[in-house]
Amino acid sequence: MPEVSVIIPTYNRREFVREALASVYAQTFLDFELIVVDDGSTDDTEAVVHEFSEARYLWQENRGVSAARNAGAAASCGPLLAFLDSDDLWQPGKLAAQVAFFQAYPEARICQTEEIWLRNGIRVNPHRKHRKPSGDIFARSLELCLVSPSAVMLRRTFFEQLGGFDENLPACEDYDLWLRIAVQEPVHLLNEPLVIKRGGHADQLSHRFWGMDRFRVHALSKLLDSGTLSLEQRAQAVATLQAKCAILVQGAQKRGSGGEEYARLAAVHRAEMMNDER
Repeated sequence: MPEVSVIIPTYNRREFVREALASVYAQTFLDFELIVVDDGSTDDTEAVVHEFSEARYLWQENRGVSAARNAGAAASCGPLLAFLDSDDLWQPGKLAAQVAFFQAYPEARICQTEEIWLRNGIRVNPHRKHRKPSGDIFARSLELCLVSPSAVMLRRTFFEQLGGFDENLPACEDYDLWLRIAVQEPVHLLNEPLVIKRGGHADQLSHRFWGMDRFRVHALSKLLDSGTLSLEQRAQAVATLQAKCAILVQGAQKRGSGGEEYARLAAVHRAEMMNDER
């Protein structure tokens, strides 16, 4: 049994995925299996993956990145899971550093590394709001996603306990999972930049969907309904949900499409919060 299962979901990114695969096989830590889940590509992604003889190739009809990651996890067997988006790259010491962390801290269930950001091939510095915290990251993670799938390693048992990624979310599925984790678990940060995160290309999910806060509001509402939050966490989540709903209502009104569902959702959770405070 390999120590780490590496899962790469991909869709019509043959050139990107070739480079992603090469970065995995350049790792200094070698006790891993690699599974590429092709989410219905129509290019020659399969041929590219088969250039790497040890990689396992799984094909599925196009169901989204969450379903692809979950399928890869289900087909794998390592006690540690590491995800790599097909447009990102790993530095050679990435797996070694995280495996060493888990060996040193057996009680830990998830960690991530720092990243180098590239946009259209040019290095950029993250804004202050994007700086990754370590430990209890729940409050800061409400506004925006502060965990990168490509930077994470987590224990399989924990991932399975959480139920994996929400396959009903076409985007912000990582925001949803990290919040469900951060409610109950510290997310540890290794300060080394061991991931190269590449952005700016047209097929990124943030470019394909308008109003990404729609999906974050769904995740927040689901979290508030889960019964897992403390009173303080509920108050923080409700405040964030209300702010995001207000933005969505304003945007909907500009488009002339109402936005009543978001106003209603914010009112419902605010009323529930007021009842909790009594």
